[in-house]
Amino acid sequence: MTDNKAYTPDSEPAAEKVSSKMPPSYANAVIGSDFNSKANLTEEEGPYDPFDNRDPNGATAGGALAHLLKSSLGTGILAMPMAFHNAGLVFGAVMTLIVGFLCTHCVHILVKTSHNICKDAKVPALGYAETAEKVFEYGPKAMRRYSNFAKQFVDIGLMATYYAAACVYIVFIATSFHDVINYDLGIKWDVRIYIAMTVIPCLLIGQIRNLKWLVPFSMMANIFIVVTFAITLYYMFDKPLDFSDKPLIAPAAHIPLFFATVIFAMEGIGVVMPVENSMKKPQQFLGCPGVLNTAMITVVLLYGVIGFLGYVRFGDEVRGSITLNLPDGAWLGDTAKLLMAVAILFTYGLQFYVPNEVLWRKINHRFAPEKHNMVQILLRTGIILVSGGIAAGIPNLEPFISFVGAVFFSLLGIFVPSVVETVYLWPDRLGCCKWKLIKNILLGVFAILALIAGSAASIDEMINPKQED
Repeated sequence: MTDNKAYTPDSEPAAEKVSSKMPPSYANAVIGSDFNSKANLTEEEGPYDPFDNRDPNGATAGGALAHLLKSSLGTGILAMPMAFHNAGLVFGAVMTLIVGFLCTHCVHILVKTSHNICKDAKVPALGYAETAEKVFEYGPKAMRRYSNFAKQFVDIGLMATYYAAACVYIVFIATSFHDVINYDLGIKWDVRIYIAMTVIPCLLIGQIRNLKWLVPFSMMANIFIVVTFAITLYYMFDKPLDFSDKPLIAPAAHIPLFFATVIFAMEGIGVVMPVENSMKKPQQFLGCPGVLNTAMITVVLLYGVIGFLGYVRFGDEVRGSITLNLPDGAWLGDTAKLLMAVAILFTYGLQFYVPNEVLWRKINHRFAPEKHNMVQILLRTGIILVSGGIAAGIPNLEPFISFVGAVFFSLLGIFVPSVVETVYLWPDRLGCCKWKLIKNILLGVFAILALIAGSAASIDEMINPKQED
């Protein structure tokens, strides 16, 4: 899962300039019902190069790579051993590589389509939602009416994704404190009590509206995460690894949970466009090796290794975060659990900042300017309280992670990019025998199957949780 340090609200200045007006040719376009026609959508001007109009002081390729890697190394990698538990060693290793390739491909086609539509719209950069909007707006005539729907769908999807991930954060933090405090003090408080206590600092951090005030929290969180990884690796190799009792392929009923968890872990679709938009040389984002390929190869290999070895080490006892498997009562294990909990708490402000910026941009015009401050306070407080209530209702971390991955990341990370590329290339740029259309249909089917099967399996596990021995 991503913590999206590099995120900026999805309405870059360039995007806002064009979002309020129709394409130049709309004024004199002939209204027709030809679905395939894209006539009258270009002006007789020289080709526009969006890369020449980027901020010359933008991020370098190295900086963009660092942002992508940082946003990927969060709670997702800690959940990978649980994913392998639901897949088996061989199936998990092979499918982790395949899902990683699919996620990388979907990000690639989204960014490439964004570059192309920027040339058509004559803007230097577009966010995820604006890319979807402009693809439909400049697409086949029959699809143009859905441009606003496409933008709203992505915006609402991103908000729901981040709010759901924030609920996962609350459950993770509370579960970590629950395990350490209950064991060390010999008490038996329910995890919901810790969820209620976790909501209190979240209410304070969630009121921060300026990104610069979140930077110190993010820096401390990075340090805590590095220390936690080091301790976790120590415990992963403190005993001989036993491969003999681990299945190569898990029961079929568990496979949907594997796909949902891996998609949750790997998909950073919300941070990709802001990182790309921030680059002064965006042509370095794609290509070989490129920022995207370098980041995703690193992420997939790390996730695969941690998932494989973590499952071999802890077996069927593995939990939704491998830190929760560290020995209870051991000062080093307790330190790792608490440091990771605090790191996630510090990251919560950034996770919460993202959807609130999108939401506030949509509704602030409904309130008088002098009431904006009070409305924001009440809005943020209400959302955090609702998040805490959802977390208390679903305090089981493992199926919660799978559910978020199945529902939100399969849609935004796989389904939407495939649809966006198809609409942009329709009807005569889909390759020989329309292979790109066939490929995108298969991607869409995979996303829908992952959504249905993964969410069903996750809900079943929420309702009928596995009993602890």
